[in-house]
Amino acid sequence: MPTSTSDLLAARAVDVKVTNDELTVQLEDGRTLAVPLVWYPRLLHGSKRERARWRFIGRGVGIHWPSLDEDISVEGLLAGRRSAESQESLKRWFEARMSARPNKRIQPTARRARRG
Repeated sequence: MPTSTSDLLAARAVDVKVTNDELTVQLEDGRTLAVPLVWYPRLLHGSKRERARWRFIGRGVGIHWPSLDEDISVEGLLAGRRSAESQESLKRWFEARMSARPNKRIQPTARRARRG
């Protein structure tokens, strides 16, 4: 189906669903876009909760995931564009993400803390 530039720019999302392997975006004109999650590594590595926390940008021209720092445009989805993030940038993001997570195995419990 050919899509004109004006169609790309006018397309707006009305709903978003993210599964373990797919991003699905419903457009206001009735079309549904589904792309593999591997196209967007930050979504792929995000938790279910992080993937569920999204909001529209510009009344549906884009989608933003605050805790993953990910933005995806409807125009980009329609054009079949994958994430253009460099491997180096993704590596830095992933390392920062891992270092920010508390390691529950080494956190002292209240019981251990009392034992001294």
